[in-house]
Amino acid sequence: MTTETLTPELPSSSRPAKTRKKSSEATIEKTPLKLSMPQGVREKKIAWRYVIGISTIHFVALSAFVPWFFSWTGLILALVGTHVFGSGINIGYHRLLTHRSFKCPLFVERFFVFLALCCLEDAPATWVATHRVHHKDSDEEPDPHSPWVNFWWSHVGWLFYENRDITNGNTFDRFARDVLKDPFYMWLQRGQNSVVVYVLHAVAFFVVGFGVGWAWGGDLLSGLQLAMSWLVWGVFVRTVMVWHITWSVNSLSHLFGYRNFETREESRNNWLVATIAAGEGWHNNHHHDPTAASNGNRWWEIDLSYLTIKGMQMVGLAWDVIPRRIDNHKHSA
Repeated sequence: MTTETLTPELPSSSRPAKTRKKSSEATIEKTPLKLSMPQGVREKKIAWRYVIGISTIHFVALSAFVPWFFSWTGLILALVGTHVFGSGINIGYHRLLTHRSFKCPLFVERFFVFLALCCLEDAPATWVATHRVHHKDSDEEPDPHSPWVNFWWSHVGWLFYENRDITNGNTFDRFARDVLKDPFYMWLQRGQNSVVVYVLHAVAFFVVGFGVGWAWGGDLLSGLQLAMSWLVWGVFVRTVMVWHITWSVNSLSHLFGYRNFETREESRNNWLVATIAAGEGWHNNHHHDPTAASNGNRWWEIDLSYLTIKGMQMVGLAWDVIPRRIDNHKHSA
């Protein structure tokens, strides 16, 4: 079985840029340096499920500073897991479900979605709808997380308020209908089902860690120590790291860096974010060509997520990989 594609709302950066006449020349309209919060959050209704969830995970992750919770295997799980589980966001939610940059067998799609669910970044349809709205109105007032409101807002603050322009049936129908046609994704959207997946994966880390620790150390205390280490480092620390990496694409990559292309928003190519986010930080390139499977444009703009997709293509696990647009060699001054 393969993924079914329904053409989403075309991102604004793929459309002809709005222009204004000045001295007989057409120029791209510049984003104002200050934006108000989106209309949908003007009531400032607190999204307590996000406030409590994000705060709790951060607080628990701080227990990593307690020496008893440390283990080298826990640290390795955190570092490797940040890339492996983070690919669920970068490749699964972003390039596959949101932009349909390639096609793959259904079991591969499910695998990446499972990895994304283990990052606790919401159900697929919510993530996809939010990101497609971001592309449609990037760095304009309806943008869910523009840093031109303020840095904190774009990084995490936007999650702490209910945005009725995102969480409504019309938005999901317009921007995530293709995702919700899948019964499994519709099930994940209901209630706290996506959170249940996260909890179950955390329990699995604890149970496996307990078994390994008990077998290695020969007593229950050794099992408990390694189980807690894997839970704290392999789950909670890793989750916080993936969160801030994802959020940095929204914040840092719209503020700091260089631009290869004159797009309608203030996207930037940020080498630091590109390094920690496996290529997602080449954000100006992405906004110029949202559906391309590769965010890299120049030879040194390494995109590990794209290399993963190409590797999948080589073994028959990905096809119809969308290439960069042919005008991608034309850089702005």
